Amino acid sequence: MSEEEKSINYIKIKEHWMESSESDFNTMLNLYKSGDYHWSLFIGHLVLERLLKAVYVEINKKHAPYLHDLMRLAKYCDIEISEIHKEWLDTITTFNINARYESYKKEFYKKCTKIYAEEWVDKIKILREWIKNKL
Repeated sequence: MSEEEKSINYIKIKEHWMESSESDFNTMLNLYKSGDYHWSLFIGHLVLERLLKAVYVEINKKHAPYLHDLMRLAKYCDIEISEIHKEWLDTITTFNINARYESYKKEFYKKCTKIYAEEWVDKIKILREWIKNKL
């Protein structure tokens, strides 16, 4: 480990990811309550991404990679993942793309009914707790 790597406070970096995930979690819930379902799911993706980055930092003692793919992040964390959680992470990763890029937005908006959003917010809550238990 280089001198620069030794001087980096990875506890603070991990805490940053955890705190920002917690803030995003509250934002996700507020957006869901307000009926902004597509943005709620987009932020839900960030909730999990930031928690996985906290796990990555804790395990690897280095900065998290610059990527948004939840399954790739989970693999880099070297944590055991059930098949159903893999499926959920893959689907939730698409919320990042679908809410962000114009070519996907219209279809995603149509898909994001209250029932659809409720289902995925519940799954995000389950995954959130699962990931938090890894910290």
